[in-house]
Amino acid sequence: MDLILGIETSCDETSCAVVEGGRKVLSNVISSQVDLHACYGGVVPEIASRLHVERIIPVLDQALTQAGVSLKQLDAVGVTRGPGLVGALLVGISAAKGLSLAQGIPMLGVHHIEGHICANYLSDPEWEPPFICLVVSGGHSHIVHVLDHGVYQLLGRTRDDAAGEAFDKVARALSLGYPGGPALEKAALSGNPEAYAMPRPGFSDGSLDFSFSGIKTAVLNILSRARQMHADVDRAGLAASFQKAVVDVLVENTRKAAVLTGCSRIALAGGVSANRALRSALEDAAVKIKASFCFPAPELCTDNAAMIASAAGFRLQKGETSGLDLNADPSWPLIRSVDNNG
Repeated sequence: MDLILGIETSCDETSCAVVEGGRKVLSNVISSQVDLHACYGGVVPEIASRLHVERIIPVLDQALTQAGVSLKQLDAVGVTRGPGLVGALLVGISAAKGLSLAQGIPMLGVHHIEGHICANYLSDPEWEPPFICLVVSGGHSHIVHVLDHGVYQLLGRTRDDAAGEAFDKVARALSLGYPGGPALEKAALSGNPEAYAMPRPGFSDGSLDFSFSGIKTAVLNILSRARQMHADVDRAGLAASFQKAVVDVLVENTRKAAVLTGCSRIALAGGVSANRALRSALEDAAVKIKASFCFPAPELCTDNAAMIASAAGFRLQKGETSGLDLNADPSWPLIRSVDNNG
C-alpha cells in the first residue's frame, strides 16, 4: 500500500499527514492560526503566508514521527495546488517540490475540494463512488456527482456567497465572535428557528445552484430596522432562523441531485459539514429517499492534509503525477482537476 505524505496550506491551517492506501490515516497534524487572526475578524493573507513558512517544517517532522515512518519510506507527496490564498499555497508547493527532488518521489498537485470529498474515504474505508457529495465551506458550496475516484460532475454551485461565508458574515453582524460558523451554530442552539421569516432562494430554470446573499441580506435588514426603531432583537432566534434557511436550501438541492441522478449514496464534506443541524437534516433527507449517508469525522471537516494525501493516493494509483513546474492556482476550478493535474 502506498504511503503518501499530504501537505495542506491553502488558508490558515498548516497541516501535514501520512496516509496509507488512500484510506488509512497514520498521522494528521494541524497547526491552526485561528487565534492569531481573530483580532482582525478574518484571515490576513500576508500573516497566514509567513506563519506557514515558520510552521511547515515542524509540522512535517511531527507528522512523520506520529506515523512512525521516515522520508525514505514515502512513495509520493501530495500538496494542495488550489484554490486558496496564493501566498499560502506556494509555501506548501515549495515544500512538496523540495521533498520530491530530495527523495526522488512523485509529487501530485491536488484540488482542495477534491480533498474534502476524499475525507469521506478516510472516515468510512468501505465508502465508494458513485455518490452525490455536498461540499460546504467558507469559500465553496458545491454539489458534486462523484462518478469515480478523481472523476467529477459539478451539478450545482453558489452564485454569490458560499454557505460558510454567509455564516461568517451573519455571525459578525450579530457580534457572535470569530470564527463565525461555530459561534452562530452555538447561538442557534437556544433559538427558535421559526422566530423570523427567511427566504429560501431558488431558480426558476430548475438549476441546483445556490444563492445565499438574499438570506444574509434578510438578516441584515432585520438588524437595521431594529436599530432604527430602537427595538430589541432575539439574536438566538435570528441565528436559528438564518441557519435553518441555509440548511433547508442545501439539503433540498442535494436531495434533488440524488433523485435526478438516481444516486443512492449521499456524502457531506467541507468545514461547514461539522454543523450538527446540517448533518442531521441531510441524514434525514437521505433516509427518506433510501440513500446511504456518509460524513467525515470532525477532525477531517476542517482543512487538513490527510484528505489531500488521500486524493493524491487515488490519483497515483491511476498513474498520475505532477511536474516540478507545478504552480499555485488560487482559483483552480474543480472540473479541471479531471483533465490535467499538473
